[in-house]
Amino acid sequence: MGAMAATTTGVFPAITATAATVEIPGIGNFDVPDDFAPQVQQFNQTVKDAEAALQTPGGLGGGAQVGAQAVTPAPQFTLPNIFNKPSSVGDIALHAAETKVGAQYSWGATGPYSFDCSGLVQWAYKQAGVDLPRTSFEQSNVGAPVAFEDLQPGDIVVTNGGGHVGIYAGDGKLLNAVQTGTPVSYTNLHPSQVVTARRIVNA
Repeated sequence: MGAMAATTTGVFPAITATAATVEIPGIGNFDVPDDFAPQVQQFNQTVKDAEAALQTPGGLGGGAQVGAQAVTPAPQFTLPNIFNKPSSVGDIALHAAETKVGAQYSWGATGPYSFDCSGLVQWAYKQAGVDLPRTSFEQSNVGAPVAFEDLQPGDIVVTNGGGHVGIYAGDGKLLNAVQTGTPVSYTNLHPSQVVTARRIVNA
């Protein structure tokens, strides 16, 4: 089959001598049938108003008029500051420990893939620039003591007679490496379980 020639299916009206001219800045002028003259006039006036507003100090940002319609200043958006580092050592340690939820418990392990209870606390605080001693008994003496009712997320909480330790996560939860067969997770914390709670104020 040979190439098909382009054909027209109708007749376009001729542009009259009194055709209206559409003026588009930066592109050019275009003639359209005089039947559209009112719309063309309105369009041209709107474009001129917009140009004038842009050249005025403050531009369109101050609610300038474009044609008959007021232009509302564009809303200002502030992105959430998700890149801020947590404000305290305890916050940093807690956030670090939260990245290990689901990691396996292994007695004597200090991370980064498996932990025992004091190994998790030691590793988390190390991410905050704080070197803690290795065992839960030793960790029960670091920082300053904190009453149960004053606990804040990131505080170190020692339980089980001194033999277990975790990081307070807020809302009555302790983030800890629990025991063999149970991965790093959140558990409920009751006042009767607490031997001591400690707060590290700064690195």
